[in-house]
Amino acid sequence: MESRKTQTANRQVNFDEYFDSRRESELVHQRLNILLAANAETERQKSAFHSEKERAEAQLLKNPLNLEKTFSYFGLILGTLAPASIFAKFAIDSGMLQRGEVWILGVLFIVNLISAIVGYFSGKLIANSVREIEKYPWWAMLLFLPFVGMLWGMISGGAGGVVIFLFGAFFGAILGGAVGAAALPLFVIFHRLLKKGEMIERNHFLPIAFGITLTICSFIFGL
Repeated sequence: MESRKTQTANRQVNFDEYFDSRRESELVHQRLNILLAANAETERQKSAFHSEKERAEAQLLKNPLNLEKTFSYFGLILGTLAPASIFAKFAIDSGMLQRGEVWILGVLFIVNLISAIVGYFSGKLIANSVREIEKYPWWAMLLFLPFVGMLWGMISGGAGGVVIFLFGAFFGAILGGAVGAAALPLFVIFHRLLKKGEMIERNHFLPIAFGITLTICSFIFGL
């Protein structure tokens, strides 16, 4: 009996050692993954600058916006003002306000809100695509950007249009795709010219983003 107890105790010790070694192995793997991710991020930041002069200029930016914030904010601005101009033109041309159909404005406001939110969060995904596309030659970049912008606009416009069921999602995707296909190439041209590494000064971003968006809104009102 004593021999059996001793063997059981030894097995328990071996199991404890096995689980301890397994936990240590998992911790090592986690630390290694963190280290590899940090090294990859460092290399990406280094490759973002074409020269030490550009790196120094980036450090002098007072209000820098990284790539993700830049396109998230642009998606928010575009997803707010462009649909609002479409809805305003519709309300004016249809005489909706004169007929007292104010409740429709509430529906359109929800559609507008959803488009703006989706435009903001999807902007982070678009930023990853733009990061790679900006490395292409100019002609190739300008060739690809309308399609990326169209996809972005279709996602935002279609998501907002879902509130008006399938009909609204279809036309929301079409109108959003047209807006995105026009807006994104124009914005990326300025972004590529003005960026320092992957950052752009906020005071440069705001007039460009609002200028492009309001130009598109003016075109919509002129239709």
